[in-house]
Amino acid sequence: MLEMCTRPLEMCFGGGGGGGDELLWHMDLKPYVSGDYSIAVVQANSSLEDQGQVFTSPSATYVGVYDGHGGPEASRFITQHLFPFLHKFASEHGGLSAEVIKKAFDATEEEFLHLVKRSWPGRPQIASVGSCCLVGAIANDVLYVANLGDSRAVLGRRVSPNGPNNQVVAERLSTDHNVAVEEVRKEVVALHPDDSHIVVYNHGVWRIKGIIQVSRSIGDMYLKKPEFIHQFGLPIPLKRPVMTAEPSILSRKLKPQDLFLIFASDGLWEQLSDQVACEIVLKSPRVGIARRLVRAAVQEAAKKREMRYDDIKRIEKGVRRHFHDDITVVVIYLDHPLSSSNGRFKEDDFIDCTSAPVDIFSLNADEADD
Repeated sequence: MLEMCTRPLEMCFGGGGGGGDELLWHMDLKPYVSGDYSIAVVQANSSLEDQGQVFTSPSATYVGVYDGHGGPEASRFITQHLFPFLHKFASEHGGLSAEVIKKAFDATEEEFLHLVKRSWPGRPQIASVGSCCLVGAIANDVLYVANLGDSRAVLGRRVSPNGPNNQVVAERLSTDHNVAVEEVRKEVVALHPDDSHIVVYNHGVWRIKGIIQVSRSIGDMYLKKPEFIHQFGLPIPLKRPVMTAEPSILSRKLKPQDLFLIFASDGLWEQLSDQVACEIVLKSPRVGIARRLVRAAVQEAAKKREMRYDDIKRIEKGVRRHFHDDITVVVIYLDHPLSSSNGRFKEDDFIDCTSAPVDIFSLNADEADD
């Protein structure tokens, strides 16, 4: 069932270019067993480091947003491995659970470590590649959200079960593992009581050892494993691992007032608040909603530089990273249980996987050539 998530990604995505923005890709709307979903990605880095995917079936829906750093290898690796591990362990343990999700994260981290060990002699830089990892899973009306790093899942819900349809409350479901957050700084400091420089504030930004902002990830082996810590030649010696791959996991029964979910990399949340994003979703047409959120974020980034969106979209990849980050957005609507679909779809229609392209610029350039 998950073969479509492990085959080459070019066979798995469906969507189009961004209406004049050659670095924007989107899949405007697809049905799934409980409603509709939408995906959009905009590339800012020279190599797209974000990856996003959605797997749907009659029994489960998986959403993944992977925000890479140091290169695209870790986020691409997660795209190929995490959902198959989720499916494997859920099958072995009789369904989804927090334990199953943690096992899938652990297995993905372990497999990436094997890749780093194999690649290290010829490509030592692979030890410094990592990725945030945000996953949503829905089965039997229970939502699980698991994350490493600072991608974020936000629920849009009515104030009450019978509340007005024109008002929405934003409820954050994930934990930002970023030392810009005071609680996270305190957590990291508490784990390293003998290191007074474990978290460093430099040029207006908090970083672990002056290197990285997120405290949890897949990869970043040079900050986790002794064999890479000692060989990588860091300017600041490390006494022990300073990052983990231990996900924060939340589970929650879905309720009638729950309207939609937004899963997005931090590129979106750097520009839009949780509440503003939810209000955009509530007040906008469904078709193209993820693309609309991406555009709203880029417009905010442009406004900060006293520019227009049209000015930003003419900037080439790599240079564009000075204005905003890669941004991945998945919006999942929660409103059509299979039992009420009135035969509109067969169950097989809901077995599907959509993944964003590996590199948007190359994809859109190829389409233009055709």
